[in-house]
Amino acid sequence: MSKAEVFRALHRHRAPGDPLVLPGPWDAASARVFAEAGFPALATPSAGVAASLGYEDGHTPADEMFAAVARIVRAVDVPVSADVEGGYGLAPKELVERLLETGAVGCNLEDSEGGVLKDPRAHADWLAEVRSAAADRLFVNARVDTFARGVADPGQAVERAALYVAAGADCVYPIGAPPEVLPLLRAGIQGPINVGAPVGEGPTPAELGARGATRITFGPGLQRRATRALREIAEGLRP
Repeated sequence: MSKAEVFRALHRHRAPGDPLVLPGPWDAASARVFAEAGFPALATPSAGVAASLGYEDGHTPADEMFAAVARIVRAVDVPVSADVEGGYGLAPKELVERLLETGAVGCNLEDSEGGVLKDPRAHADWLAEVRSAAADRLFVNARVDTFARGVADPGQAVERAALYVAAGADCVYPIGAPPEVLPLLRAGIQGPINVGAPVGEGPTPAELGARGATRITFGPGLQRRATRALREIAEGLRP
């Protein structure tokens, strides 16, 4: 079984309260830590990788992002999915080729740009092209940015998710969805749902799973917490 098949299988038949937890490595060293801790797969956060490379979120050059993902993939034996933001303006076929060259088995793709939501039907058409080019070689996680862009109506997230699933997305990610609306999203969305969890606060992954999450990611939260810990260590080194 290929790593892509293993990764896809990890999303199937998840029991309520037992979501797939995917830590987000920002470099090779953090990836090894998470893999050695026993996590079966990882999912890179674009903001965390950007910080490790010295960029603000959303400003990492495509070549540097793909190179960073490739280093993370090479460092571990478990499957790695990559957050590649909005695709860096690449045509679907080229985007897929670049991802496969890194060794990634999946990708996270946003449906907003510059803080503005994309037309959902046009985005669904683009996702369909990505799926066609990737076939089963990549697990496509389609991010739904309505909550992140100030649209509180869960119905709009469900409508976008339905279009993306119909286009071939393997999973949808209503980023920023309040935990209390997860049961509504679960009832209205077919297939796996990715939920972002804060690190060390709010509902636990198990609690989010019970509310409808299939898998849990952490965005740049782990990288930022590690940075805070390192800052405390650094302050303790001062004479």
